[in-house]
Amino acid sequence: MTPLLNQLGDVLVSTIWDVTPILVLIVFYQIVVLKRPIPNLKRVIVGSIYVVIGLAFFLLGLEKALFPVGQMMGTQLSSPEFLSIDADAAIDWRNYYWIYIFAAAIGFATTIAEPSLIAVAIKANQVSGGSITNWGLRITVALGVAFALALGTYRIVTGTPLHLYITAGYALVILQTIFAPKDLVALAYDSGGVTTSTVTVPIVAALGLGLADVLPGRNPAIDGFGLIAFASLFPIVAVLAYAQIKYFIAKSKKRKT
Repeated sequence: MTPLLNQLGDVLVSTIWDVTPILVLIVFYQIVVLKRPIPNLKRVIVGSIYVVIGLAFFLLGLEKALFPVGQMMGTQLSSPEFLSIDADAAIDWRNYYWIYIFAAAIGFATTIAEPSLIAVAIKANQVSGGSITNWGLRITVALGVAFALALGTYRIVTGTPLHLYITAGYALVILQTIFAPKDLVALAYDSGGVTTSTVTVPIVAALGLGLADVLPGRNPAIDGFGLIAFASLFPIVAVLAYAQIKYFIAKSKKRKT
């Protein structure tokens, strides 16, 4: 118990150092530039303390739980013992279907639970007058991440260059942007950013590193990273596709009436 408390103390001190410049900047602009007192000072102080404590516990949880779980699952699902294959045999991507299924499932689940995506979905529902539903956007983005991680783990297994997938993906995004409804393009681009946040990134990064570490001939530093790039790219594709489908459905309804 003592080592854990010591680690928590170290993380807490580190978090205070990280958060302090933000607080100093806000206080400086409020008092020196705007020349106004800080409103609800007591509430701000209490909220800042909550932020620091929450971040410390979250960072400790990443190190103790999320990183190890992602790496453990990537290692176990791709081990020769689990796949019943010879460790020295050539890699056949078809043997690793369980890792693709797990990557897609964990990508969908973590994205649905992503707090930043929930916040964006709520605001998108409000500003669109309900035409963009909360769950509609979250499920669309989650499906994009699920496909992205399945494709990303396939890339690690096959050892194909990352830049080919990213180049093709952004070429598709540019093509979709030209034809998609303009009022949803910005939302689609933001949806790609919010997926790579507090819940998704630790598990995705650890999964890629664990998978690359156990595969023969793979270098975790070269092949293990890149999954996060997939997770931020394909939600854009999914949301733009969602916008185009909604646009065509609405257009067809108008024609019928």
